[in-house]
Amino acid sequence: MAAWVGKKYKMEKSEGFDDYMKALGVGMVLRKLGNSISPTVELVKEGDEYTFNTTSTFKNTTIKFKLGEEFEEETVDGRKVKSVCTLEGDNKLIHEQKGEKPTTIIREFTDTDLIATMTAGNAKCVRTYKAV
Repeated sequence: MAAWVGKKYKMEKSEGFDDYMKALGVGMVLRKLGNSISPTVELVKEGDEYTFNTTSTFKNTTIKFKLGEEFEEETVDGRKVKSVCTLEGDNKLIHEQKGEKPTTIIREFTDTDLIATMTAGNAKCVRTYKAV
């Protein structure tokens, strides 16, 4: 069974997030806000559809997708992108966002942690979440 099934993960540590947001063109006010919150995330599968929920004091977001199928997404900072998610093994979700400023988010789930590695251009961010 996949490590993420039935779990929520709360962000505990973030490195390089400000540079990542700068690379995406996010303004200073939204970057300060983004750096101050610790979201909780959850991945749920129903049939062949996945739902990725992010909950925070700033904004709650939900994306629904089928593996390998392109879908439209509006990011937290308001960018409209076309995304594709794939699963590598049972526990690595690769999320490609295509748009004016493409980005890749690789989420590696374990029983106790989620490591999200985000890249945009030369900027790289690593966020560590703990299972709650």
